[in-house]
Amino acid sequence: MSTRPDDRLVTLISQWLARHVADDELRRQIDEIGVVGLDAEQREAVDELLAALDEGSARGALERTARETLEALALGG
Repeated sequence: MSTRPDDRLVTLISQWLARHVADDELRRQIDEIGVVGLDAEQREAVDELLAALDEGSARGALERTARETLEALALGG
């Protein structure tokens, strides 16, 4: 398993999208992984996902934000 935060976040968010991880667990693990080592665009995307989780956005809106975060994580670095 990779120890790079972007790889770990991609795996985690993918698991959440597949409904293998609950919202609260997603939030907890993102906090645990952190954003150290991510570029500015990646950090911004993760922050947007965290904000959407904190706001209690509807599942569809959360999924869109999660997919955008995945794209930023995959293209960054």
